Parts: sequence; C-alpha cells; structure tokens
Amino acid sequence: MAVHNLCLILKNHLDDSQFLLLKQPRPPKFGDDEYDSYVDSDLWDLPSTQLNNRQGDSQPRIAFASEEESYLENIDLRKFDVDSALNRILGQVGFGTADEGEWKFWKHVEEAEFGPGPPVHTVFIVGSRAANQNSQVGLIPKLEDANSESYKWMSVRSCLDWLLEVKPNNDRVGPLVVTGLLNDSLQSRERKALCDLKYQEYPPGVTLVPMRSRTAKPFDTTNLVVFAPDKASDYSENINFVAHGDALIVDPGCCSQFHKELKSIIDTLPKKLVVFLTHHHRDHVDGLSVVQQCHPDATLLAHENTMRRIGKGDWSLGYTPISGSEDICIGGQRLSVIFAPGHTDGHLALLHVSTHSLIVGDHCVGQGSAVLDITSGGNMTEYFKSTYNFMDLSPHILIPMHGRVNLWPKHMLCAYLKNRRSRETSILKAIENGAQTLFDIVANVYSEVDHRFWIPAASNVRLHVDHLAQQDKLPKGFSLDTFNCSLVPFTDEVGKFEPHRGKLTL
Repeated sequence: MAVHNLCLILKNHLDDSQFLLLKQPRPPKFGDDEYDSYVDSDLWDLPSTQLNNRQGDSQPRIAFASEEESYLENIDLRKFDVDSALNRILGQVGFGTADEGEWKFWKHVEEAEFGPGPPVHTVFIVGSRAANQNSQVGLIPKLEDANSESYKWMSVRSCLDWLLEVKPNNDRVGPLVVTGLLNDSLQSRERKALCDLKYQEYPPGVTLVPMRSRTAKPFDTTNLVVFAPDKASDYSENINFVAHGDALIVDPGCCSQFHKELKSIIDTLPKKLVVFLTHHHRDHVDGLSVVQQCHPDATLLAHENTMRRIGKGDWSLGYTPISGSEDICIGGQRLSVIFAPGHTDGHLALLHVSTHSLIVGDHCVGQGSAVLDITSGGNMTEYFKSTYNFMDLSPHILIPMHGRVNLWPKHMLCAYLKNRRSRETSILKAIENGAQTLFDIVANVYSEVDHRFWIPAASNVRLHVDHLAQQDKLPKGFSLDTFNCSLVPFTDEVGKFEPHRGKLTL
C-alpha cells in the first residue's frame, strides 16, 4: 500500500510568479572528522509532510473545481486529514495555521515503484496567505525579507537555472519542485515516450523508468535511464566526443515480460540512439536484444570487460569500447564517462554535466549496499578508490540502477565507506582472535545472520581479506594459503551448520 504525502505550493502574495522553498534537513553527522568533512550543498524544495487518514466526518477546507475532483486521479481526498497536514506544513515555515488563506487542489502524482518499500504518492495543494494586519497568526514575510536561512521565494525560471546550469557545490532544487511545477511547463520527449508507464523525471531531462528485471532482492526492478533532449544543438566547446546521438538509454535490463514496453519506449525515441552499459549483469542487459532488433543502427558503448561477458544472443553487432574519461554528446548535451571498478572490473558511471547528476550503476543502490561480484573482477580496493572519486566530483544527485535517486550523495558515499570499514574491522578482529578459514571468519562475523545469507557474505569476506592483505594488515600468523584452501569446502560446511535467524548487512 502506498504512502501519501501532502506538498504545498505556497504563492507569494506580492508576486504570484514566486513560491516558497524550504531548506531541507540534512542527514545526521557521522561523528567522524573524515566523513563529516564531505558536505553536500544545501537542498531546497517545496514543504511537505505525511498525509494521514482522517478521523471523524469533518470536511477539509481545500476547495475543488467540482465535487468530483476530490476523488479524481485514483485518490479520494475526503479520506485524508488534509487540514492537519496543511497546518503542520505552515508550522514548518512559521506561518501559523490554515484558518486564513485560500487553498486549492493542484495535482496528485503517483510515484513509480522503485522499491523495496511502498511508493510515495504526493498530493499537491496550491494557495497563498494574504497579509492581514488584524490576523493573530504570523504573516507572510515581505518580499525583501523573504530570503532567510530556512526558506526563500523562487520562480520557475530561477529554479530551472539552478537545475539545468549546475555548478558543483552550489545550492540545489529538490524533486518536488520538478514534479509539482516544472514538468507541467516542460514538454519533454521522454514523457511523450513514457505516457503509459510510471517514471520519474528529475532533474529535468533525466528520466528514470523502473522496469521489472531479474535482479537480486530486495529489489524487483532495474532503472532504465533515458535522455532525449527536445532541441538538438552543437556543443560549443572543443571536445572530441566518442559518440553523438539524439537520445541515450542506460542499462536496458528488463526481463522478457517487459520487452514490449521497452520496445515502445525505443520506437518513440529518435533514430540516432546511443546505448550505454554500466556493466554486464543480466538485470542490466536483458533488454539488449530488443534494442538490436528494433534499432540495429544504435551505437553501443561499453567497457571491453563488460562486452566479453555478454552473449551473442543479447548483442551480435559491433560496439564502441570505452574505458573512462570519454565524453558523449546527446542532443547537444555532454555526458562524461567515468571508470568506476569495484562492483565488477568493467564497471562504468556516467555524469550528466549540465545537471551534475551521476549515474552510478550498481556501485550504490537505493537501499542497503551493493554486493561486489568476485567472479567478475570485483575488488574492494578499487571500490574504495571509485567511491572517493565520486565524492571528488561533488555530484548533485546519485542515480542508482536499483531504487530511488539519492539527494545527499556525499553522505551516502561516506556511509558506504563507513559500513565497509566497520565490516573489515570485524573481519580483522576475527582473524586476530584465531579464525583461519573462510568458514571460521564468516561464522564469527555473521553469527547473528541467517546462514542462508552466508554464501553472498563469503564473497565480501574474501574481498575484504584481499584488501587487508594489500594494506599489509593481516597478522603474521594468518596463512593466506590455508585461507584459500578453505574456499572450496565452505559451501558444504555452511550446509551442516545450525542457523541463527537474522538480516544480512554486507
């Protein structure tokens, strides 16, 4: 069942073209000087709060154009306590209560199912609070006083400037502004192609379509990323692009049941299509055969380590090898390829330069952490290096291929580093306490985890042991030969072990 939020588009009574944005709260600090030194820039968005079910028979103050409008678009607003939610929002910005002012229903937007939790649907309300000297509640600030530390008035034009001409570390505009206001004024080619599918466009021009795939739990979908700028233009800078196109898709990995939907998307895109692969896993390439069938002239970009693991049944045509540091031109917009090994040895990321959005493949996921593929060159040392490289880019958002976008990129990346280092410390402690084999280490470190999860955990342990060896941190009494000889019998030993129930955190 979906979660519902209420979002307020609060108009400035002195300038109807402006609306109020609230500075978004930051994630909590780590309490570690290194991690806390990486700070994301301020994020501004429309104020919002959770929309709870209404108790009793009172009617909301929200005005509707007609009686039927209150339950249009798959939602009956009469079932929700809109007034309380609106009062909470006004309290956030210090504007008193909803007793005064005019509030109208604007739109209802259903979030695509990114998973693993329920989708978050948003009801947008629009209105204003006129200044009233007789009012006992706080007044809307005067225009000249509007830019405080916690809120500011912005227009559609100024928001677009922040979103589309990004400078690293500058203030950012959040997704509610784009969903609630900007998408109505921008008719993108992507939206025309996706009219029958649920998707998210944030920032403008960067579209995510979660499509069912053969991915690992807790996720069920892989995000197809689509770029299709409406107005093609020549890139003015002197850059040697590895590929040019009018549209680009990233990781067509949907399962066969959704190949029809993928074909519909591709058929609507311009003929000069570029396909970018972050890596070779099935949930990222299962739709390649569809692209080859309906768009045989498409340009495929991938790392050579990725292509040698992709079968002819998926792609039998030629491709353009890339290794990082190349640039792609799509409709006059520049995207930079970044080599990001760790998850696999051919893993790539992609930076959309104008919005500073970083597509991270499976380096990050929307919830939890990604498993490194030891069978495809997964490497903990490289993973750490790639993570620091990402933070040095200061991206404005991270776009994973599974789950929602992340609005606090540096914080998320630091959390990954902290989690992996904590796990590595536990592994080293187990070794120092006498663990010699893979089973000994896994049984010690993951003692509270259901033993059915020990197999994927073992891959991580092996990579951490390699990382410790490269740092020369392993105790002198620990034999890598003994450890490596224990890899083969590990599965049988796990099968004989009585499990503890728990949840795996890699």
